[in-house]
Amino acid sequence: MKKYNVLAAMFLAMAAVSCGDDTKKENAFSIDTTNLKQQYNATEKAELSIANPANKEIDSVVYLVNGKRAGSVKGNAKFTLDFAGRKLGYQDIQAQVYSGGHGTNTDLRVELMSSIDPKVLSYDIVNTYPHDMTAYTQGLEFYRDTLIESTGSGAGRSGKRAVSDIRKVNPKTGEVYKKTPLDPENFGEGATVLNGKIYQLTYQRNEGYVYDANTLKKLKTVPYYKAMEGWGLTNDGKNLYMTDGSEKIYTIDPETFKQIDYVNVYTRGSKIGAVNELEWVDGKIYGNIYQKDAIAIINPKTGEVESVLDLSALKAKVNQHIDLDVLNGIAYNPKTKTFFVTGKNWDKMFEIRIKG
Repeated sequence: MKKYNVLAAMFLAMAAVSCGDDTKKENAFSIDTTNLKQQYNATEKAELSIANPANKEIDSVVYLVNGKRAGSVKGNAKFTLDFAGRKLGYQDIQAQVYSGGHGTNTDLRVELMSSIDPKVLSYDIVNTYPHDMTAYTQGLEFYRDTLIESTGSGAGRSGKRAVSDIRKVNPKTGEVYKKTPLDPENFGEGATVLNGKIYQLTYQRNEGYVYDANTLKKLKTVPYYKAMEGWGLTNDGKNLYMTDGSEKIYTIDPETFKQIDYVNVYTRGSKIGAVNELEWVDGKIYGNIYQKDAIAIINPKTGEVESVLDLSALKAKVNQHIDLDVLNGIAYNPKTKTFFVTGKNWDKMFEIRIKG
């Protein structure tokens, strides 16, 4: 068994959710599933044809994938569906069968997986710094030489609930320079800095906040474009990238908070749900996977997990108090090319250098 299969499965793998055969048999036509699989990867192709047990004459068949025309054939010739370049995730395949002047629709669903075996990365601890143990860390990012940290209103086993805020932190001492609290009933989530402004998500309030990055003064409230939870947030210098606790990463317009695009996060053989805090580094998205104490390095164009970093050993190095929670918080320092990572209610922050 490959090293990936042992480690990546341990840290990231979640059950691949595959849909059964959704074939609708109308007027004796259906997509022939004899040689089809439920799951494919992006390097594969599927040969499509129509099951026709009544042996009716077929004039032509038009195939659509996720509502877009993929091609057509005369009669019942085989149609080759190439998955290259398609979004990972469910592919809704529809066949429009024309026979005797009438059209009949039939469909099924398959799931498109990544074709990549993620590399398992290792790291060195460069430094260990203090961190506010009461901070339920939801977002972490460098702004110049200061850390911007977004905290949530999480409660551990003690039942004591924090008040969410956005704050400026000295990365080496843990000192909180300044903070702007949210209202007590609100729950702060991921945050990122773009063009001198801090963008902060909320968990279930269905709105994001924009602050001046220097003063932490709140500038405006922006509603989400649809009802969804806010989880992780980062940016590529132009657009925001947002997660909602599913396998999706949404590309968001920072002015309107409207969706531009999205990808589904997959490894070979499974989709990765609960993508949490995000960091954009050198064209890749580094994402905490909730409850896994691991980071997935994700291609933002395809959603494929290219590498996996297991950080579970760090949790044993912090104060094992009653409200200790999961790893969450990734900040990249471009000056030192190191990462600062911490967790929810951790009393330490670790500066690490990723090998390879």
